[in-house]
Amino acid sequence: MNANTPPLQSSINELVDEQLELAASRLPALTPGALHPSPMDHDERSAPHASLEDVLLGNAQASTEMLEELTALQDAPPLSEEELARQALADGGADNDPSTPE
Repeated sequence: MNANTPPLQSSINELVDEQLELAASRLPALTPGALHPSPMDHDERSAPHASLEDVLLGNAQASTEMLEELTALQDAPPLSEEELARQALADGGADNDPSTPE
């Protein structure tokens, strides 16, 4: 407390400090093993897959699966104008209305 703290505020601060000390004294001591459960207690989550954006920005390495998928996309034949038109007509667009294709 400093000299500029009002007496009421000082009393409240002291009361809060006392209550915190009392609560802390009632907490059980934690053993290091209790802080983090073992993998037997739960399934470990695998690391998330890197996104294409992360790879392009140099923040992650491309996985083998990502490289294989990109190779397959590059090797795929281009879509014909008829196929593009069919896909456009089949898609309802933002309003999901097939009568107004996007």
